[in-house]
Amino acid sequence: MDPQEIARLIEAGLPGCRAEVRTDGQGHYEALVIADEFAGLRSVPRHQRVYATLGDRVGGEIHALALKTFTPEEWRDRVGGS
Repeated sequence: MDPQEIARLIEAGLPGCRAEVRTDGQGHYEALVIADEFAGLRSVPRHQRVYATLGDRVGGEIHALALKTFTPEEWRDRVGGS
């Protein structure tokens, strides 16, 4: 599955978020997702929200998906204010 399509699905399912997806070409993907709605949520609920945007593609077309999830504030702190 095309990484840009996965990013589009995530962004459609989590309005206002930013998603970047990479693949190794073997069905393994890594996604960076930045969303306001992650505020106050721990890792598992954040990941569940992302997985929900992809439905049964996870475990099918998307063999494995590693997630890095941040609020915009967390991301700014991580990258040094950008």
